[in-house]
Amino acid sequence: MATDSSLVPEVPRGRLPALLRAMPKAELHIHIEGSLEPELIFALAQRHRKNGRAVELAYPSVDALRAAYAFEDLQSFLDIYYAGAGVLLTEEDFYDMAMEYFRRAAADNVVRAELFFDPQTHTERGVGFAAVIDGLTRACETAGRELGVSAGLIMCFLRHLSEDAAFETLEQAMPFRDRIVGVGLDSGERGNPPEKFARVYARCRELGLHLVAHAGEEGPADYVRSALDVLKVERIDHGVRSVEDPALMQRLAAERVPLTVCPLSNVKLCVFETMAEHNLATLLDAGVCATVNSDDPAYFGGYINQNFIEVFDALPQLTSAHAYQLAKNSFDASFVGQPLKRSWIEALDAAFASA
Repeated sequence: MATDSSLVPEVPRGRLPALLRAMPKAELHIHIEGSLEPELIFALAQRHRKNGRAVELAYPSVDALRAAYAFEDLQSFLDIYYAGAGVLLTEEDFYDMAMEYFRRAAADNVVRAELFFDPQTHTERGVGFAAVIDGLTRACETAGRELGVSAGLIMCFLRHLSEDAAFETLEQAMPFRDRIVGVGLDSGERGNPPEKFARVYARCRELGLHLVAHAGEEGPADYVRSALDVLKVERIDHGVRSVEDPALMQRLAAERVPLTVCPLSNVKLCVFETMAEHNLATLLDAGVCATVNSDDPAYFGGYINQNFIEVFDALPQLTSAHAYQLAKNSFDASFVGQPLKRSWIEALDAAFASA
């Protein structure tokens, strides 16, 4: 077994794209509502109209909706994201959405997917918590049985809402505690520091839930430190602005804190002006446990393999050793037991041996 990337044989650059597609990988930063493609949005709206439920869409066609995916920042994306989620009303809707993602993930050789879901986006519209989690749970079971994709659910709190609202959501989740592997924190970072949710995270820690949080995307590097020190998270989602703080970078590397980086998202939301400016190589070369993920792929131009292909194409300093490290990091950072991690790393070794 190749225990570190320094032992990985160099693969010619022309063969890297095929290897990136073929290698097994885990996806640890995927908002399942962000996989809702325009075609499915319109299909679900039509389903509800046939069933006597009027669902109003702000755009007249699939093409018009997709053309609106030109974002200036995180908030401009969130406005369309929350509007699109308005077609999700029933357990079957959530199941169909998740299964579309899982089929794409399996095609991209994802063997583990840890899905973020935002119950507050739906319960505030009158959709019951049970409909959300029943549909997603059933899809996770189907994905494992039929596609060979191991899956887990991470419930996110919306940081633009209050901590009291987060506590209410946690209470709603309690009957389904065994179906949730962890909690996260997403939505707009600006003006919503991690400290805002210190008490609810402390309660989640008492409940034995894994803890993650978005930080250091549009928010400063200090938010990454606060997420670690105040919320006691195990993973940082995004975290790319950590490079602005050398001491924090040293800490992330020393403590092997995973960062779930989303290259296409970072460019689409103007965190970086171009992919050539992305700091993924800097993070890896500093010893940080970075991973590659798709975030909200329906909105940002690609699923996980497309993220790998585009960031490796834009950053010529990334090599097959980096590819191996990214995939291995994703397994190391996943919330599963060591036997599964070992089996996936063995499959990763086999993929590189055959390359």
